[in-house]
Amino acid sequence: MMIDLNAAELKLVQLVGACADELQMETYLVGGFVRDKLLQRTCKDLDFVCVGDGIALAHKAAEQINPQPAVAFFKTFGTAQIKAEGFELEFVGARKESYAQHSRKPEVEPGTIDDDQKRRDFTINALAVAVNKERFGQLVDLFNGIEDLGLKIIRTPLAPSQTFSDDPLRMMRAIRFASQLNFSIYPETWLGIIETAERIKIISKERIADELNKIILSKQPSIGFDLLYKSGLLKLIFPQMVDLAGAEYIDGKGHKDNFYHTLQVLDNISANTNNLWLRWAAVLHDIAKPVTKRFEEGHGWTFHGHETAGARMVPKIFNQLKLPANEKMKFVQKMVELHLRPISLTKENITDSAIRRLLFDAGDDFESLMTLCEADITSKNKQKVQRYLQNFELVRQRCKEVEEKDHIRTWQPPITGEIIMQTFGVPPSKVVGDLKTAIKDAILDGEVENNYEAAFAFMIEKARQLNLAPVN
Repeated sequence: MMIDLNAAELKLVQLVGACADELQMETYLVGGFVRDKLLQRTCKDLDFVCVGDGIALAHKAAEQINPQPAVAFFKTFGTAQIKAEGFELEFVGARKESYAQHSRKPEVEPGTIDDDQKRRDFTINALAVAVNKERFGQLVDLFNGIEDLGLKIIRTPLAPSQTFSDDPLRMMRAIRFASQLNFSIYPETWLGIIETAERIKIISKERIADELNKIILSKQPSIGFDLLYKSGLLKLIFPQMVDLAGAEYIDGKGHKDNFYHTLQVLDNISANTNNLWLRWAAVLHDIAKPVTKRFEEGHGWTFHGHETAGARMVPKIFNQLKLPANEKMKFVQKMVELHLRPISLTKENITDSAIRRLLFDAGDDFESLMTLCEADITSKNKQKVQRYLQNFELVRQRCKEVEEKDHIRTWQPPITGEIIMQTFGVPPSKVVGDLKTAIKDAILDGEVENNYEAAFAFMIEKARQLNLAPVN
Protein backbone atom coordinates (compact mmCIF):
# COMPACT_ATOMS: atom_id res chain seq x y z
CA MET A 1 0.00 0.00 0.00
CA MET A 2 1.37 3.42 -1.00
CA ILE A 3 0.03 4.93 2.24
CA ASP A 4 0.28 3.43 5.72
CA LEU A 5 -3.12 2.35 7.01
CA ASN A 6 -3.86 1.13 10.50
CA ALA A 7 -5.76 -2.14 10.97
CA ALA A 8 -9.22 -0.52 11.11
CA GLU A 9 -8.59 1.60 8.01
CA LEU A 10 -7.13 -1.32 6.05
CA LYS A 11 -10.11 -3.52 6.91
CA LEU A 12 -12.60 -0.95 5.57
CA VAL A 13 -10.58 -0.10 2.45
CA GLN A 14 -10.16 -3.79 1.55
CA LEU A 15 -13.87 -4.37 2.13
CA VAL A 16 -14.77 -1.54 -0.27
CA GLY A 17 -12.23 -2.87 -2.77
CA ALA A 18 -13.81 -6.34 -2.66
CA CYS A 19 -17.28 -4.83 -3.19
CA ALA A 20 -15.94 -2.79 -6.12
CA ASP A 21 -14.47 -5.94 -7.67
CA GLU A 22 -17.79 -7.72 -7.30
CA LEU A 23 -19.56 -4.83 -9.08
CA GLN A 24 -16.70 -4.60 -11.60
CA MET A 25 -16.08 -0.95 -10.76
CA GLU A 26 -12.69 0.75 -10.93
CA THR A 27 -12.47 2.42 -7.50
CA TYR A 28 -10.03 4.72 -5.67
CA LEU A 29 -9.48 6.18 -2.23
CA VAL A 30 -9.04 9.90 -2.93
CA GLY A 31 -8.47 13.43 -1.71
CA GLY A 32 -8.03 14.62 1.84
CA PHE A 33 -7.62 11.19 3.41
CA VAL A 34 -4.71 10.32 1.10
CA ARG A 35 -3.14 13.74 1.68
CA ASP A 36 -3.48 13.56 5.45
CA LYS A 37 -2.10 10.01 5.68
CA LEU A 38 0.97 11.11 3.72
CA LEU A 39 1.35 14.05 6.13
CA GLN A 40 0.81 11.69 9.09
CA ARG A 41 -2.30 13.61 10.15
CA THR A 42 -5.38 11.93 11.61
CA CYS A 43 -8.39 11.72 9.29
CA LYS A 44 -11.68 9.91 9.84
CA ASP A 45 -13.23 10.62 6.42
CA LEU A 46 -12.61 8.01 3.71
CA ASP A 47 -13.67 9.28 0.28
CA PHE A 48 -14.07 6.76 -2.55
CA VAL A 49 -14.46 7.54 -6.25
CA CYS A 50 -15.64 4.79 -8.57
CA VAL A 51 -16.07 4.69 -12.33
CA GLY A 52 -19.76 3.91 -12.13
CA ASP A 53 -22.60 4.23 -9.61
CA GLY A 54 -21.27 5.44 -6.26
CA ILE A 55 -24.64 4.91 -4.55
CA ALA A 56 -24.71 1.24 -5.63
CA LEU A 57 -21.19 0.73 -4.27
CA ALA A 58 -22.18 2.31 -0.94
CA HIS A 59 -25.15 -0.05 -0.57
CA LYS A 60 -22.96 -3.03 -1.45
CA ALA A 61 -20.36 -2.02 1.12
CA ALA A 62 -23.01 -1.43 3.80
CA GLU A 63 -24.28 -5.01 3.31
CA GLN A 64 -20.83 -6.35 4.23
CA ILE A 65 -20.42 -4.35 7.46
CA ASN A 66 -21.73 -5.74 10.74
CA PRO A 67 -23.87 -4.22 12.19
CA GLN A 68 -25.12 -2.96 8.84
CA PRO A 69 -25.01 0.86 8.77
CA ALA A 70 -27.67 3.05 7.19
CA VAL A 71 -26.84 4.53 3.79
CA ALA A 72 -27.54 8.25 3.39
CA PHE A 73 -27.66 8.92 -0.32
CA PHE A 74 -28.36 11.94 -2.50
CA LYS A 75 -29.55 10.80 -5.89
CA THR A 76 -29.34 14.29 -7.45
CA PHE A 77 -25.62 14.48 -6.67
CA GLY A 78 -24.86 10.77 -7.07
CA THR A 79 -23.25 10.61 -3.62
CA ALA A 80 -23.74 8.34 -0.62
CA GLN A 81 -22.41 8.18 2.93
CA ILE A 82 -22.15 5.48 5.58
CA LYS A 83 -20.75 5.62 9.10
CA ALA A 84 -18.87 2.59 10.34
CA GLU A 85 -16.36 1.84 13.11
CA GLY A 86 -15.72 5.52 13.87
CA PHE A 87 -15.21 6.47 10.22
CA GLU A 88 -17.36 8.27 7.67
CA LEU A 89 -17.19 6.75 4.22
CA GLU A 90 -18.33 8.75 1.21
CA PHE A 91 -18.92 7.32 -2.25
CA VAL A 92 -19.31 9.12 -5.56
CA GLY A 93 -19.06 8.22 -9.20
CA ALA A 94 -16.16 9.72 -11.17
CA ARG A 95 -17.31 12.80 -13.10
CA LYS A 96 -16.27 15.76 -15.13
CA GLU A 97 -17.63 19.23 -14.51
CA SER A 98 -18.18 22.50 -16.34
CA TYR A 99 -19.21 25.79 -14.75
CA ALA A 100 -21.34 28.75 -15.81
CA GLN A 101 -19.84 32.21 -15.13
CA HIS A 102 -22.53 33.28 -12.64
CA SER A 103 -22.62 30.13 -10.50
CA ARG A 104 -20.43 27.71 -8.57
CA LYS A 105 -22.87 24.85 -9.29
CA PRO A 106 -21.37 22.74 -12.09
CA GLU A 107 -22.86 20.87 -15.00
CA VAL A 108 -21.90 17.26 -14.26
CA GLU A 109 -21.49 14.17 -16.45
CA PRO A 110 -19.91 10.76 -15.82
CA GLY A 111 -16.15 10.62 -16.35
CA THR A 112 -12.94 8.70 -15.80
CA ILE A 113 -10.66 8.83 -12.76
CA ASP A 114 -8.47 11.26 -14.75
CA ASP A 115 -11.49 13.51 -15.37
CA ASP A 116 -12.32 13.36 -11.68
CA GLN A 117 -8.82 14.32 -10.58
CA LYS A 118 -8.78 17.29 -12.98
CA ARG A 119 -11.73 18.83 -11.14
CA ARG A 120 -9.87 18.81 -7.80
CA ASP A 121 -8.92 22.13 -6.22
CA PHE A 122 -5.22 21.56 -5.48
CA THR A 123 -2.51 19.13 -6.51
CA ILE A 124 -2.14 17.85 -2.94
CA ASN A 125 -5.85 16.91 -3.03
CA ALA A 126 -5.65 15.35 -6.52
CA LEU A 127 -4.14 12.09 -5.28
CA ALA A 128 -5.84 8.72 -5.63
CA VAL A 129 -4.96 5.21 -4.45
CA ALA A 130 -6.48 2.16 -6.18
CA VAL A 131 -8.47 -0.20 -3.92
CA ASN A 132 -9.38 -2.94 -6.44
CA LYS A 133 -7.50 -6.15 -5.58
CA GLU A 134 -5.54 -6.30 -8.85
CA ARG A 135 -4.09 -2.78 -8.45
CA PHE A 136 -4.45 -2.36 -4.69
CA GLY A 137 -2.28 0.47 -3.38
CA GLN A 138 -1.21 1.93 -6.74
CA LEU A 139 -1.02 5.73 -6.77
CA VAL A 140 -2.59 8.04 -9.35
CA ASP A 141 -0.82 11.43 -9.23
CA LEU A 142 -1.51 13.37 -12.45
CA PHE A 143 -0.26 16.73 -11.15
CA ASN A 144 2.79 15.88 -9.03
CA GLY A 145 0.88 16.28 -5.78
CA ILE A 146 3.41 14.12 -3.93
CA GLU A 147 6.15 16.54 -4.95
CA ASP A 148 4.09 19.55 -3.81
CA LEU A 149 3.44 17.84 -0.46
CA GLY A 150 7.21 17.50 -0.02
CA LEU A 151 7.75 21.14 -1.02
CA LYS A 152 4.85 22.28 1.21
CA ILE A 153 3.16 24.08 -1.68
CA ILE A 154 -0.51 24.84 -2.41
CA ARG A 155 -0.90 24.78 -6.21
CA THR A 156 -3.91 24.39 -8.51
CA PRO A 157 -3.87 21.42 -10.92
CA LEU A 158 -5.18 23.53 -13.80
CA ALA A 159 -4.73 27.25 -14.57
CA PRO A 160 -5.55 29.18 -11.34
CA SER A 161 -7.92 31.52 -13.18
CA GLN A 162 -10.01 28.53 -14.29
CA THR A 163 -9.87 26.73 -10.93
CA PHE A 164 -10.89 29.82 -8.93
CA SER A 165 -13.40 31.17 -11.41
CA ASP A 166 -15.15 27.78 -11.54
CA ASP A 167 -15.48 27.68 -7.75
CA PRO A 168 -14.34 30.87 -5.97
CA LEU A 169 -14.57 29.21 -2.56
CA ARG A 170 -11.33 27.45 -3.54
CA MET A 171 -9.50 30.74 -2.97
CA MET A 172 -10.44 30.61 0.71
CA ARG A 173 -9.66 26.89 0.81
CA ALA A 174 -6.15 27.60 -0.52
CA ILE A 175 -5.61 30.09 2.29
CA ARG A 176 -7.19 27.75 4.84
CA PHE A 177 -4.86 24.89 3.84
CA ALA A 178 -1.88 27.26 3.98
CA SER A 179 -2.94 28.20 7.51
CA GLN A 180 -3.73 24.65 8.70
CA LEU A 181 -0.66 22.99 7.17
CA ASN A 182 1.76 25.94 7.31
CA PHE A 183 2.27 25.58 3.53
CA SER A 184 3.13 28.32 1.01
CA ILE A 185 0.84 29.24 -1.87
CA TYR A 186 2.60 28.81 -5.23
CA PRO A 187 3.27 32.26 -6.83
CA GLU A 188 1.10 31.64 -9.90
CA THR A 189 -1.71 30.32 -7.71
CA TRP A 190 -1.38 33.33 -5.37
CA LEU A 191 -1.61 35.73 -8.31
CA GLY A 192 -4.74 33.87 -9.45
CA ILE A 193 -6.36 34.51 -6.05
CA ILE A 194 -5.58 38.24 -6.22
CA GLU A 195 -6.88 38.53 -9.80
CA THR A 196 -10.05 36.49 -9.10
CA ALA A 197 -10.86 37.82 -5.60
CA GLU A 198 -14.05 39.65 -6.66
CA ARG A 199 -15.61 36.30 -7.65
CA ILE A 200 -15.95 35.46 -3.94
CA LYS A 201 -19.14 37.57 -4.02
CA ILE A 202 -21.10 34.68 -5.62
CA ILE A 203 -20.35 32.39 -2.66
CA SER A 204 -22.89 32.07 0.17
CA LYS A 205 -22.06 33.72 3.48
CA GLU A 206 -22.49 30.36 5.24
CA ARG A 207 -19.75 28.69 3.13
CA ILE A 208 -17.43 31.66 3.68
CA ALA A 209 -18.05 31.55 7.45
CA ASP A 210 -17.26 27.83 7.48
CA GLU A 211 -13.84 28.49 5.92
CA LEU A 212 -13.22 31.46 8.23
CA ASN A 213 -13.95 29.25 11.24
CA LYS A 214 -11.49 26.63 10.00
CA ILE A 215 -8.82 29.31 9.59
CA ILE A 216 -9.54 30.60 13.11
CA LEU A 217 -9.24 27.05 14.46
CA SER A 218 -5.86 26.43 12.79
CA LYS A 219 -2.71 26.28 14.92
CA GLN A 220 -1.51 29.73 13.81
CA PRO A 221 -4.57 31.61 12.48
CA SER A 222 -2.57 34.77 11.72
CA ILE A 223 -1.14 33.02 8.63
CA GLY A 224 -4.61 32.70 7.12
CA PHE A 225 -5.81 36.19 8.07
CA ASP A 226 -2.64 37.81 6.75
CA LEU A 227 -3.15 36.01 3.40
CA LEU A 228 -6.85 36.96 3.33
CA TYR A 229 -5.83 40.60 3.91
CA LYS A 230 -3.03 40.71 1.34
CA SER A 231 -5.11 38.93 -1.32
CA GLY A 232 -7.97 41.44 -1.06
CA LEU A 233 -10.46 38.76 0.02
CA LEU A 234 -10.79 40.05 3.59
CA LYS A 235 -11.94 43.47 2.38
CA LEU A 236 -14.74 41.75 0.47
CA ILE A 237 -15.91 39.35 3.19
CA PHE A 238 -15.08 41.13 6.46
CA PRO A 239 -14.37 44.85 5.81
CA GLN A 240 -14.56 45.86 9.49
CA MET A 241 -11.43 43.85 10.18
CA VAL A 242 -9.53 45.51 7.34
CA ASP A 243 -10.43 48.88 8.90
CA LEU A 244 -8.12 47.95 11.79
CA ALA A 245 -5.06 47.97 9.51
CA GLY A 246 -2.47 50.74 9.43
CA ALA A 247 -1.14 53.34 11.87
CA GLU A 248 -1.81 57.08 11.72
CA TYR A 249 0.64 59.75 12.91
CA ILE A 250 -0.02 63.34 14.07
CA ASP A 251 2.73 65.53 15.55
CA GLY A 252 4.99 62.49 15.55
CA LYS A 253 2.59 60.48 17.70
CA GLY A 254 1.19 57.26 16.26
CA HIS A 255 -0.77 54.26 17.42
CA LYS A 256 -0.05 50.59 16.82
CA ASP A 257 -1.39 48.74 13.79
CA ASN A 258 -4.50 47.22 15.37
CA PHE A 259 -4.91 44.64 12.59
CA TYR A 260 -1.58 42.98 13.27
CA HIS A 261 -2.06 43.45 17.01
CA THR A 262 -5.35 41.52 16.66
CA LEU A 263 -3.59 38.73 14.75
CA GLN A 264 -1.01 38.44 17.51
CA VAL A 265 -3.74 38.29 20.17
CA LEU A 266 -5.46 35.58 18.10
CA ASP A 267 -2.25 33.54 17.89
CA ASN A 268 -1.63 34.07 21.62
CA ILE A 269 -5.07 32.83 22.61
CA SER A 270 -4.90 29.93 20.15
CA ALA A 271 -1.89 28.59 22.06
CA ASN A 272 -4.15 28.23 25.13
CA THR A 273 -7.62 27.29 23.87
CA ASN A 274 -9.39 25.47 21.03
CA ASN A 275 -12.66 27.23 21.86
CA LEU A 276 -13.79 28.72 18.52
CA TRP A 277 -15.90 31.43 20.15
CA LEU A 278 -13.15 32.56 22.53
CA ARG A 279 -10.91 32.81 19.47
CA TRP A 280 -13.65 34.88 17.78
CA ALA A 281 -13.60 37.16 20.85
CA ALA A 282 -9.89 37.69 20.18
CA VAL A 283 -10.68 38.56 16.54
CA LEU A 284 -13.30 41.10 17.60
CA HIS A 285 -11.94 42.49 20.89
CA ASP A 286 -10.68 45.75 19.28
CA ILE A 287 -13.05 45.82 16.30
CA ALA A 288 -14.46 49.25 17.27
CA LYS A 289 -11.10 51.01 17.56
CA PRO A 290 -11.40 52.58 14.08
CA VAL A 291 -14.78 54.17 14.93
CA THR A 292 -13.69 55.38 18.39
CA LYS A 293 -10.23 56.66 17.38
CA ARG A 294 -9.55 60.27 18.40
CA PHE A 295 -6.41 62.43 18.63
CA GLU A 296 -6.16 64.49 21.82
CA GLU A 297 -3.73 67.41 21.85
CA GLY A 298 -0.90 66.88 24.31
CA HIS A 299 -1.94 63.26 24.89
CA GLY A 300 -2.06 61.36 21.61
CA TRP A 301 -4.42 58.75 20.20
CA THR A 302 -7.33 57.42 22.26
CA PHE A 303 -9.96 54.73 21.69
CA HIS A 304 -12.30 55.56 24.56
CA GLY A 305 -15.31 53.26 24.79
CA HIS A 306 -14.12 50.87 22.07
CA GLU A 307 -15.07 47.89 24.23
CA THR A 308 -18.70 49.06 24.55
CA ALA A 309 -18.95 50.08 20.89
CA GLY A 310 -17.33 46.78 19.91
CA ALA A 311 -19.90 44.79 21.90
CA ARG A 312 -22.66 46.62 19.98
CA MET A 313 -20.97 45.67 16.68
CA VAL A 314 -20.80 41.94 17.47
CA PRO A 315 -24.45 41.05 16.59
CA LYS A 316 -24.21 42.99 13.31
CA ILE A 317 -20.99 41.21 12.33
CA PHE A 318 -22.39 37.81 13.28
CA ASN A 319 -25.46 38.52 11.17
CA GLN A 320 -23.33 39.79 8.27
CA LEU A 321 -21.19 36.62 8.33
CA LYS A 322 -24.17 34.33 9.01
CA LEU A 323 -22.65 33.14 12.28
CA PRO A 324 -25.09 31.80 14.91
CA ALA A 325 -27.14 34.48 16.69
CA ASN A 326 -27.41 32.51 19.92
CA GLU A 327 -25.57 32.02 23.23
CA LYS A 328 -22.27 31.75 21.35
CA MET A 329 -22.75 35.26 19.95
CA LYS A 330 -23.71 36.57 23.41
CA PHE A 331 -20.56 34.99 24.85
CA VAL A 332 -18.37 36.77 22.27
CA GLN A 333 -20.24 40.02 22.92
CA LYS A 334 -19.65 39.67 26.67
CA MET A 335 -15.92 38.99 26.19
CA VAL A 336 -15.54 42.05 23.94
CA GLU A 337 -17.40 44.29 26.39
CA LEU A 338 -15.45 43.13 29.45
CA HIS A 339 -11.95 42.72 27.99
CA LEU A 340 -10.58 45.95 29.56
CA ARG A 341 -12.10 45.44 33.00
CA PRO A 342 -9.41 43.15 34.52
CA ILE A 343 -6.71 45.61 33.35
CA SER A 344 -8.38 48.39 35.37
CA LEU A 345 -8.28 46.11 38.43
CA THR A 346 -4.47 45.81 38.31
CA LYS A 347 -4.13 49.22 39.99
CA GLU A 348 -3.59 49.53 43.73
CA ASN A 349 -6.40 50.04 46.25
CA ILE A 350 -9.07 48.33 44.15
CA THR A 351 -12.19 47.87 46.28
CA ASP A 352 -13.99 44.61 46.89
CA SER A 353 -17.04 46.11 45.19
CA ALA A 354 -15.13 46.49 41.91
CA ILE A 355 -14.03 42.87 42.16
CA ARG A 356 -17.60 41.78 42.94
CA ARG A 357 -18.88 43.64 39.88
CA LEU A 358 -16.37 41.90 37.60
CA LEU A 359 -17.20 38.48 39.03
CA PHE A 360 -20.93 39.13 38.69
CA ASP A 361 -20.68 40.43 35.12
CA ALA A 362 -18.27 37.68 33.95
CA GLY A 363 -20.06 34.87 35.81
CA ASP A 364 -19.01 31.40 34.65
CA ASP A 365 -16.97 33.00 31.85
CA PHE A 366 -14.43 34.57 34.22
CA GLU A 367 -11.59 32.18 33.25
CA SER A 368 -12.28 32.74 29.54
CA LEU A 369 -12.11 36.50 30.10
CA MET A 370 -8.77 36.23 31.88
CA THR A 371 -7.42 34.03 29.06
CA LEU A 372 -8.41 36.76 26.57
CA CYS A 373 -6.85 39.51 28.71
CA GLU A 374 -3.56 37.64 28.99
CA ALA A 375 -3.53 37.04 25.22
CA ASP A 376 -4.04 40.79 24.72
CA ILE A 377 -0.51 41.51 26.00
CA THR A 378 1.51 41.91 22.81
CA SER A 379 4.36 44.18 23.87
CA LYS A 380 7.85 43.31 22.59
CA ASN A 381 9.16 44.46 25.99
CA LYS A 382 9.52 41.21 27.94
CA GLN A 383 9.67 43.01 31.30
CA LYS A 384 6.42 44.81 30.52
CA VAL A 385 4.75 41.52 29.54
CA GLN A 386 5.94 39.92 32.77
CA ARG A 387 4.64 42.85 34.80
CA TYR A 388 1.19 42.60 33.17
CA LEU A 389 1.03 38.85 33.73
CA GLN A 390 1.97 39.30 37.41
CA ASN A 391 -0.73 41.95 37.76
CA PHE A 392 -3.31 39.63 36.23
CA GLU A 393 -2.23 36.93 38.67
CA LEU A 394 -2.94 39.38 41.51
CA VAL A 395 -6.39 40.05 40.00
CA ARG A 396 -7.05 36.30 39.90
CA GLN A 397 -6.01 36.02 43.56
CA ARG A 398 -8.22 38.93 44.64
CA CYS A 399 -11.15 37.49 42.69
CA LYS A 400 -10.62 34.09 44.29
CA GLU A 401 -10.65 35.63 47.78
CA VAL A 402 -13.81 37.67 47.13
CA GLU A 403 -15.55 34.75 45.42
CA GLU A 404 -14.83 32.41 48.36
CA LYS A 405 -16.38 35.00 50.67
CA ASP A 406 -19.35 36.23 48.62
CA HIS A 407 -20.02 33.52 45.97
CA ILE A 408 -20.79 36.25 43.46
CA ARG A 409 -20.31 34.20 40.27
CA THR A 410 -23.48 32.20 40.96
CA TRP A 411 -25.22 34.97 42.91
CA GLN A 412 -28.63 36.39 42.06
CA PRO A 413 -30.11 39.43 43.86
CA PRO A 414 -32.59 38.35 46.59
CA ILE A 415 -35.32 40.60 45.13
CA THR A 416 -36.71 39.40 41.80
CA GLY A 417 -38.77 41.28 39.23
CA GLU A 418 -41.81 39.22 40.27
CA ILE A 419 -41.47 40.38 43.91
CA ILE A 420 -41.25 44.02 42.77
CA MET A 421 -44.38 43.69 40.58
CA GLN A 422 -46.38 41.96 43.35
CA THR A 423 -45.28 44.45 46.05
CA PHE A 424 -46.24 47.55 44.07
CA GLY A 425 -48.97 46.11 41.83
CA VAL A 426 -47.24 47.12 38.61
CA PRO A 427 -46.91 45.27 35.31
CA PRO A 428 -43.54 44.55 33.62
CA SER A 429 -42.11 48.01 32.94
CA LYS A 430 -39.07 50.25 33.06
CA VAL A 431 -39.57 51.08 36.70
CA VAL A 432 -39.32 47.35 37.60
CA GLY A 433 -36.01 47.10 35.77
CA ASP A 434 -34.73 50.31 37.38
CA LEU A 435 -35.55 49.06 40.88
CA LYS A 436 -34.01 45.66 40.23
CA THR A 437 -30.79 47.27 38.93
CA ALA A 438 -30.63 49.67 41.89
CA ILE A 439 -30.92 46.77 44.36
CA LYS A 440 -28.24 44.75 42.54
CA ASP A 441 -25.85 47.73 42.38
CA ALA A 442 -26.36 48.60 46.05
CA ILE A 443 -25.50 45.05 47.15
CA LEU A 444 -22.50 44.77 44.81
CA ASP A 445 -21.23 48.15 46.03
CA GLY A 446 -21.52 47.04 49.65
CA GLU A 447 -24.15 49.67 50.52
CA VAL A 448 -26.76 47.05 51.41
CA GLU A 449 -26.27 43.66 53.06
CA ASN A 450 -26.75 40.63 50.82
CA ASN A 451 -29.99 39.33 52.36
CA TYR A 452 -33.71 39.53 51.65
CA GLU A 453 -34.69 41.79 54.57
CA ALA A 454 -32.04 44.45 53.85
CA ALA A 455 -32.71 44.34 50.12
CA PHE A 456 -36.50 44.61 50.67
CA ALA A 457 -36.08 47.64 52.95
CA PHE A 458 -33.82 49.28 50.37
CA MET A 459 -36.42 48.57 47.66
CA ILE A 460 -39.20 50.26 49.68
CA GLU A 461 -37.06 53.37 50.27
CA LYS A 462 -35.95 53.55 46.63
CA ALA A 463 -39.56 53.12 45.43
CA ARG A 464 -40.70 55.96 47.72
CA GLN A 465 -38.21 58.25 45.94
CA LEU A 466 -39.91 57.23 42.68
CA ASN A 467 -43.38 58.01 44.16
CA LEU A 468 -44.21 54.29 44.18
CA ALA A 469 -46.05 52.80 47.17
CA PRO A 470 -46.74 49.17 48.18
CA VAL A 471 -50.26 47.95 47.35
CA ASN A 472 -50.81 46.65 50.90
